[in-house]
Amino acid sequence: MPARGPRAIKVLIVDDSATVRQTMLDLLSDDPEIEVVGTVPDPYAAARRLSTVVPDVITLDIEMPRMDGITFLHKLMDQHPLPVVVCSSLAADGTQTLADALAAGAVDVIAKPQVGTRQFLLDSQVRIRDAVKSAARVDMSRFNALRRASADRPTPKLSPDVMVPPVTRHRVGTTTEKIVCIGASTGGTEALRILLQGMPLDCPGIVVVQHMPEHFTLAFSRRLDGLCGIGVKEAEDGDPILRGHALIAPGNRHLLIQRDGARYSVRIKDGPLVSRHRPSVDILFRSAARAAGPNAVGVILTGMGDDGARGLLEMRTVGAITLGETEASCVVYGMPKEAKERGAVIREVPLDRMAREIMVAHAELNAGLPGTARRPA
Repeated sequence: MPARGPRAIKVLIVDDSATVRQTMLDLLSDDPEIEVVGTVPDPYAAARRLSTVVPDVITLDIEMPRMDGITFLHKLMDQHPLPVVVCSSLAADGTQTLADALAAGAVDVIAKPQVGTRQFLLDSQVRIRDAVKSAARVDMSRFNALRRASADRPTPKLSPDVMVPPVTRHRVGTTTEKIVCIGASTGGTEALRILLQGMPLDCPGIVVVQHMPEHFTLAFSRRLDGLCGIGVKEAEDGDPILRGHALIAPGNRHLLIQRDGARYSVRIKDGPLVSRHRPSVDILFRSAARAAGPNAVGVILTGMGDDGARGLLEMRTVGAITLGETEASCVVYGMPKEAKERGAVIREVPLDRMAREIMVAHAELNAGLPGTARRPA
């Protein structure tokens, strides 16, 4: 077993399966940056353990005896907020439960299968370790403030004609439609809710890559669709990018922008991990740079790592307007920081003003002020 440093991330594993607990213990303990401080079979045992040690991160199953993981999450967030990575086999069975986990305060979710769980965990050890390390960097007071902010007053739905202006408003031969491309990771689920709730019904079409596992993006998209005035759905291959709508990249698939005459649509593709992710923000941004050029706004939100930094710079280089979330509002100031340091960000914007700033950028593009003509803030 590798030696632990004084700043090793302390992890508590909560799962009713002895096999899962042992497998998680083995794969996490093999990383010198992580120290497992306990493995317990249910939330009651977890509560007793928390009375003697405070971990940096908890990995949590949902289906457990005596108390389910969602109930435990609510209690934990009310009494002693800690970063929680949900590791659940409910992905294929109950997407509403997964949406409930995100709403209750999980900072990340890892889907595990009903059978072959041990081998799946071993095969996914890099993803699991990265999830734990990312969760350890989350500012829980900021994360919970974002999670709770303005969640109780969703905008009512209007008719499709109001949300999606007719195609006849676009004149062939003039400037093509503008699009907005957004990338996010840790903390992004609530950041996206706040941003998309602030978008007006006549906003340009939006495409989002949020680092999230397969099956979870469908529940996430449906949750946002119920909370936002604009339409939100999980993207399918060939979906058009429409005004007043947002498309969320499906988990475990890359999403690319393509131009169809004067309009844009999305392609959903398999492929290798890019920047250690699938879907990758870099893939989204690069494809937008190629297909839309100066007709796009690029936005990079909270998240760990550097996915999206290179692609955002490419968007800026071809004339797109690029925005990065400020450190003050980020749950994890990783991806926006990396993009800023590479010169990819024209303006840094706090989350609560991002929707308005996107519409300002949209107006600038319509006025012929491309990103290459701007200077970083």
